Amino acid sequence: MLRWARAWRLPLRGLGPSSLSAPRVPLAPSSSGRSGTERRSVLLSYRLLDGEEARPALVFLHGLFGSKTNFNSIAKALAQQTGRRVLTVDARNHGDSPHSPDMSYEAMSQDVQDLLTQLGLVPCVLVGHSMGGRTAMLLALQRPELVERLIAVDISPVETTSNSDFPSYMAAMRAVDVPDDMSRSSARKLADQQLSTVIQDPAVRQFLLTNLVEVDGRFIWRVNLEALAQHVDKILAFPPRQESYPGPTLFLLGGNSQYVHPSHHSEIRRLFPQAQMQTVPNAGHWIHADCPQDFMAAIRGFLA
Repeated sequence: MLRWARAWRLPLRGLGPSSLSAPRVPLAPSSSGRSGTERRSVLLSYRLLDGEEARPALVFLHGLFGSKTNFNSIAKALAQQTGRRVLTVDARNHGDSPHSPDMSYEAMSQDVQDLLTQLGLVPCVLVGHSMGGRTAMLLALQRPELVERLIAVDISPVETTSNSDFPSYMAAMRAVDVPDDMSRSSARKLADQQLSTVIQDPAVRQFLLTNLVEVDGRFIWRVNLEALAQHVDKILAFPPRQESYPGPTLFLLGGNSQYVHPSHHSEIRRLFPQAQMQTVPNAGHWIHADCPQDFMAAIRGFLA
C-alpha cells in the first residue's frame, strides 16, 4: 500500500531573470532547539511504501535539482526485495516541498529529523545522493541515534566547488525564456535548445527539465532557483564538525565520477570511522540512474 503526504504546491517564480522574487511560503517552527539557535523546519512532501515495521526503513534523499520521483522505481523494487518500508522525500525548495530562503544543510537536516520523528521511522537506514548525501551525513553526525546505518552516494564531507558544474546549470536555467501558452512538448523542446548552449550533455538537460512545470498556462521552474543560487557555495561545501558517527557507513562511488577524490578519504574516516568504500564501474555521478541494478545490489549487500 502506498501512503502519500499532504501535497504542497506553492507559487513559484517565472522563467528568466526578470521575475526572480521569492514567494512567501509557510514555514513550520522547529520542534527542537538542539543546535542552540532556533531553526524553522518545513513540512516536506514525501511518499512512503509500507513494509515490515520490525526492521529499519530505507529513507532516500535526492540531490540538487532532483526530487523524490528520482527514486520511484528503485523504491518500489527495494520495498519488494527487502520487505522494508521505503520513504522518498522532496528536499525544501525542490519537488512538491515548500520554498524557503534558507538552504543550509543544518536546515535540511532539521526538516528530515522532524519528518522521521513524525512518521515514527527512527532509527532508519539513510541513503543520500549528492546534496542529499551531505544532508544525511550531517543528520547522522548530529543525531546518530536516528540513523541505524548510512549510505552516502557519490559525495563526501569535503568541498566539491572545483569540480562542480552546478553553478553554470543554475545560470543556464535562470536564462531560459519560454513564452506563455505553448504546448508542453514545444516548451520542453525550446527550453532544451536554450539550455544546450551551456549544457552539452543531453542526459543532464533532460534531468534538469524534470523541473519545468506548467502552472496556469505558464511554464516555470519548480525548484527555488533564487535560494539555490544564493546558497550554492554552502551546498557545495559541508559544515565543519568535530563529532563522529559510530554506525556502519557506506560511501558508494561512481567509477566515472570525480566527486569523491582519494584526498577526501582521511576526512571521511575521521567523521565516519566505520566507513566502507565501494565503486560502481561505468557509473557517473547519478549512480542510481546509470546503473540501477548495481545500485540496488550494493544497498542490499550493505544491509545483509
